Amino acid sequence: MASSSSNNKIGIIGGGVIGLCSAYYLLKEGYEVTVFDQGDISFGCSYLNAGMIVPSHIVPLAAPGVVGKGIKWMFKSDSPFAFHVSLRKDLLRWIWLFNRSANTKNVQQAIPYLRDISWLSKSLYQQFAKTNGFDFGYAERGLMMLYQTLAAEQEEMITAKLANEAGVKADILSAGEVQKLEPELKVNSRGGIYFPGDAHIEPGKFMREMFNYLKNAGISFITNTTVSNIEYNQSGVKLITGNGDYVFNDIVIACGVFSGLLLKNRGVSLPLQGGKGYSFTLENRIKNIHIPSILIEGKVAVTPMGNKLRVSGTMEIGNNSSHINENRIKGILNTLFQFYPELQGIKIDKEQISSGLRPCSPDGLPYIGKLKNFAHITLATGHGMMGMSLGPATGKLVSEIIAGKPGSMDIKAFNPERFS
Repeated sequence: MASSSSNNKIGIIGGGVIGLCSAYYLLKEGYEVTVFDQGDISFGCSYLNAGMIVPSHIVPLAAPGVVGKGIKWMFKSDSPFAFHVSLRKDLLRWIWLFNRSANTKNVQQAIPYLRDISWLSKSLYQQFAKTNGFDFGYAERGLMMLYQTLAAEQEEMITAKLANEAGVKADILSAGEVQKLEPELKVNSRGGIYFPGDAHIEPGKFMREMFNYLKNAGISFITNTTVSNIEYNQSGVKLITGNGDYVFNDIVIACGVFSGLLLKNRGVSLPLQGGKGYSFTLENRIKNIHIPSILIEGKVAVTPMGNKLRVSGTMEIGNNSSHINENRIKGILNTLFQFYPELQGIKIDKEQISSGLRPCSPDGLPYIGKLKNFAHITLATGHGMMGMSLGPATGKLVSEIIAGKPGSMDIKAFNPERFS
């Protein structure tokens, strides 16, 4: 428990799921917490994602074969994954590191860390669902990885084998077994892998519940404010903003893809790129899917949220534009209609579509930990597509790091300076 002295002031930069969960667990440790966000904490990736809680996702993005797919799909305007080519040094370095990390050895080393942090996070979501009066649509129905081609089936069989070997249950389903799990909509698949241990939530509800809880508990929020610089000394950290300067004993940098920019003037190079994705929600579904699914060939995620269906997809590395690429949306819709033919004919207005930047590290593992030469700065970013899934675990780990408590798990693989 933090002392009641003046040495317990924490500033958190970023009001997404990582920042809010860090605030929650630091509050539990007795710290006085202030959260900064450049928006009003009512919008962003943490609200618009697929809401999947996925211990099944033990294979990092940097895996064998991914680089080849990214290069191949660069020239396909509706592809689900691509590198946005430019001569930016930071992007070229990131791609080089990603290519170096995309091997079997990296995958094998990453699996136990991703498994353990995912299990921890799911258990914390279960606690949220049972306590604090949180209502955010938590449901444990599992996850299906659905495929239509032999090539995709063979890839998913390998992933299922790795999962079972790691203690994450994976069941192989025939097309008929997939259809039995989806009684309302026809599913056009060759089969699938079912992960019964996965769960899902309504991310917007979770964010609103968490924000209201923290506000009522006395957490300070400074919104519509950009932190432009960090001044550091051995006793604390000063945050420079357009609305004044703020001094803290410790800070947490959890502002997603922008986290690295704040460290540049401290001489810290953090390989981090935005992975641009899109999402939209189909409202008032009379017929809906029952189990969250990933449609493998098109890399599209679909999640039931009450009578709504959240649809999300694409990963375009290095494209930080907020522009909506209509060809990418067509690719998502084509995949959706191929797997669920009864949904054909649905029209999506451009106003319904949101885009966001997932903060991606080159090896597919998050950055969680203190910086060696800056003991009062803790980093929590780089979760890629797993930010919502790993939010509570990351917040818990951040609180343990700052409080100097034994960690809930080994986090050495998440060292923020592992590429230095």
